[in-house]
Amino acid sequence: MIRPKLITAALLFVTAGQMASGASAITVELAKKCEALTAKAFPPRVIGNPAAGSAKGSGKDAQAYFNECVKNDGKVDDGGSKEAK
Repeated sequence: MIRPKLITAALLFVTAGQMASGASAITVELAKKCEALTAKAFPPRVIGNPAAGSAKGSGKDAQAYFNECVKNDGKVDDGGSKEAK
């Protein structure tokens, strides 16, 4: 038989752990926008085959780009888009 104090303590630790994380969810719109920007910045090597990899950069690069996009609320600074003509 499980003791009520043990259950209470376990629930307290779980609740405190969730409150301490401070993580917040992103919106669907932001996720879709950042996913589209990431797909544009890292096009697939073979269209329709995600296993073929990206023509530019690695998976880590794409993840970092997506995370940066989310962190900046969908605003990313593309270094290649501001070229001098």
